[in-house]
Amino acid sequence: MQEQTGREIQPADGRLGVLLVGLGAVSTTTIAGVESIRTGRKRPIGSLTQMNTIRLGKRTDDRVPLIKEFVPLADLDDLVFGAWDPIPDDAYESARVCGVLRSEDIEPIADFLKSIKPMPAVFDKKYVKKLDGTNVKSGESKYELGEQLRADIRRFKTDHDCARLVIVWCASTEIFLQPTQEHASLASFEQAMRDNADAIAPSMIYAWAALKEGVPFANGAPNLTVDMAAMLELARENRVPVCGKDFKTGQTLMKTILAPGLKTRMLGLNGWFSTNILGNRDGEVLDDPESFKTKEESKLGVLEHILQPEMYPDLYGNMYHKVRINYYPPRGDNKEGWDNLDIFGWMDYKMQIKIDFLCRDSILAAPIVLDLALFLDLAQRSGLHGIQEWLSFYFKSPQVAPGLYPEHDIFIQHWKLKNTLRWLVGEEQITHLGVEYYD
Repeated sequence: MQEQTGREIQPADGRLGVLLVGLGAVSTTTIAGVESIRTGRKRPIGSLTQMNTIRLGKRTDDRVPLIKEFVPLADLDDLVFGAWDPIPDDAYESARVCGVLRSEDIEPIADFLKSIKPMPAVFDKKYVKKLDGTNVKSGESKYELGEQLRADIRRFKTDHDCARLVIVWCASTEIFLQPTQEHASLASFEQAMRDNADAIAPSMIYAWAALKEGVPFANGAPNLTVDMAAMLELARENRVPVCGKDFKTGQTLMKTILAPGLKTRMLGLNGWFSTNILGNRDGEVLDDPESFKTKEESKLGVLEHILQPEMYPDLYGNMYHKVRINYYPPRGDNKEGWDNLDIFGWMDYKMQIKIDFLCRDSILAAPIVLDLALFLDLAQRSGLHGIQEWLSFYFKSPQVAPGLYPEHDIFIQHWKLKNTLRWLVGEEQITHLGVEYYD
């Protein structure tokens, strides 16, 4: 068998700055959780980098280290957090306002949270109509705003003595935008920034600033952001890894778990109706039809890609898929998702599946933010750049190279993620083809 060589991975020495765009529910829950884990108060439940093992070699070899023991990830003690937000509240006040965490989990780390104050944000109400804020940058052009973000990035790295940085978009869903000529090349994108073109949304300015500074960028919302030719050109030019888009947390997480099971058993699906209620800032933003359109596009593609109706028309050719999101303030961050599945089986006998998922949106998103920060830093130190498709596991609408379709099956995504880690280190990738079949 050919010897596995792996890639040269730079050590995770020094501090890793984790810059979060948005200091709302997801970001404060991530920051508070990491600090609670570092101080021994909580466990990193939901985090693959901290709790998942990885099998190496044959099953009989009994080699199953933790992922964090297998690949050289940054240590949690080396993470330093910063953020931008149009609302000036520090992480402590924001966590209290968001209402995700209990007081008994916030107060013991209050001083730490109070030390994290958001930098002025690049924000335009035109793109997120339900929000407003006073902690906002001003400039004559979007290009100038981008340069201000670049200065923030450099200043944070120096002030906090960081060896490396990553940036994760944890802010709101913007209005629906499609790629245009302004996004077709880096030159046209930067000219559009100078011209203050409407095609350039705030999230794109953050991504541009990150990639210009050589900082890996993850897009946690369904916004266009890095999913365009201009950003991929810049990522190649500066050899920076990117990934996105839209954190896979509640209802879509359930779809990527259940739909592969139906397809594996060749059970048919007539319809899947999804609706949910959510009362946090994200729910308020999605109450705007233009922002909801962005989210809807992200959520609707999942079933079609997993079930492949064009290949299985008898089972999924007439499938009806509907998604609804309803803003309901009393529920806060405790999102509730209802799903009704009308399925059919042998001799076309009809059956149903009902799901009522009472989830906590930010509790499910926080470990994703942590894992993406650590894995993107690993990718950068491994010399990887461009779209990191192996991180599709974390996203509703995974970004892929032009001409490819995204993989949505969570089990295939998980397999691809672990095989990529094995490849990085030079271990044999797992195929599940046992030696007893061909010896």
